[in-house]
Amino acid sequence: MSQSLNSFADLLRSARESAVHLELRDVYAVDNEDEGFRAWKSGRRLDPADRASWWRPWLDLVQEVTANGVSLRRARVISEPASEYIRYEHSFTFTNVAGGEQVRWLPRRGASDLLLPGNDFWLFDGKIVQFNIFDGDGRWVHTDQSDDPAVARNCAAAFDAVWERAVPHEAFSVAE
Repeated sequence: MSQSLNSFADLLRSARESAVHLELRDVYAVDNEDEGFRAWKSGRRLDPADRASWWRPWLDLVQEVTANGVSLRRARVISEPASEYIRYEHSFTFTNVAGGEQVRWLPRRGASDLLLPGNDFWLFDGKIVQFNIFDGDGRWVHTDQSDDPAVARNCAAAFDAVWERAVPHEAFSVAE
């Protein structure tokens, strides 16, 4: 199933209580991040005081959804030492938090005894699961969606297990 950003935004806006996102990869090759990733590798860092330079449509959507009372949480399971991409991602995660997301990080070794799905996912109101399928190089391939209650329960349990062990963004650091 292919999904545009607009249809994802509609799905996120349809959440009434919660939306959780579990990320399991150490590398994402997302086209709209190429320029920022290159700039980061050249030493550019976002300035938390210059919101106009980093506020983007995603953060508008996050702010809209959380203002409606929806809890938006993201958990990232990462290898250590962190990949270059994860160090880049960590450097701007303060923007997600400013938008209203809660973000936590769990070193992969802390997840060894957890049963986790094979793909990243979003879970909306504990009912609809959207799996994001990536290729080996981190490029998005397609989206699978399920409203099977057993799949939703399994994903909720996996997310909750990671969330319980993970460290809040504000207290988690990665070496650059």
